[in-house]
Amino acid sequence: MNKFVKMNIDPMKTKELISTANSIVSNHKGLLAMDESLPTANKRFAKLEIPQTEEMRRAYRELLATTPGLGEFISGAILFDETIRQKTKDGRPIVKVLADAGIIPGIKVDTGAKEMAGRPGEKITEGLDGLRERLVEYYRMGARFAKWRVVITIGDNIPSRTCLEANAHALARYAALCQETGLVPVVEPEVLMDGDHTLEQCFEVTEEVLRTVFNQLFLQGVMLEGMILKPNMIVPGLKCTKQETAEEVADATVKCFRRAVPAAVPGITFLSGGQSAELASDRLNAMNQRFKSKLPWELSFSYGRALQQPALEIWRGDNANAEKAQKALYHRSKCNYAARRGEYSSKMEKEI
Repeated sequence: MNKFVKMNIDPMKTKELISTANSIVSNHKGLLAMDESLPTANKRFAKLEIPQTEEMRRAYRELLATTPGLGEFISGAILFDETIRQKTKDGRPIVKVLADAGIIPGIKVDTGAKEMAGRPGEKITEGLDGLRERLVEYYRMGARFAKWRVVITIGDNIPSRTCLEANAHALARYAALCQETGLVPVVEPEVLMDGDHTLEQCFEVTEEVLRTVFNQLFLQGVMLEGMILKPNMIVPGLKCTKQETAEEVADATVKCFRRAVPAAVPGITFLSGGQSAELASDRLNAMNQRFKSKLPWELSFSYGRALQQPALEIWRGDNANAEKAQKALYHRSKCNYAARRGEYSSKMEKEI
């Protein structure tokens, strides 16, 4: 067997990657995920009777990016390809608006999860073709980190090893290409909350997923100090009759991640994955309150709906509601900033 050889990354890029990764999870801040694909964004708009047009998507994402004081609590924002190319109404690139607010711009680079051949109920995330060239372009446009999401479903006889290995391999190849370019890879293996599975089942599957992903990251020579992990929490399925407390979720999540996540990783930015805004804050708070000083990595957030949804429901496509919507986003960001410190409580929900 040939001796394993690590990736040959330029020393200056190595330094930049480590610095960016640490900045993403520093000062109790977290990530704002505003990278919904066109179908997803349009679906959420349709529910609120907002016109599904490029201009309305631009206006909404401008509202998010220009929220006063957002940089106090948000370290980075994940953008979609459409958004990273857009400008505010007064002609400023959204990337520059974020950077000027002290928020690191990032970019979603996968092209979505598609049905896996011969594997009913399982999906494979695509987007590796032409990725190197796209990453170079995004870096030139100002992005400093990227995100790739895979989805794992718990069901009858799934997930299969085939699904886990294929998705983990794609994640690792994506991460290696990111680091070659100078972009911090945000590695997102999501075990979905859909279904009636128990917390124990989620624990078992998530541990296996994480072990598989980190094995592939090792084989591809990915530098762990220059990446971020974006996983699910250990939670029961949405249809499960038993729903554990925030403290029980915190205990199970930390136990699982201690077993499977190397200490070299700077931070874990949890996805919200369909949790309510308040529940996502409460569970993150319980983790940091109980374990913050005992862990090798930062426990942070990378929320989409759990940060955005209150603002979207207030805005509803009417710019007369923009200020109130921005205050809602600021408030949710503040709540999760407090959760990172272990200082969140339900009383904060009354502040707004």
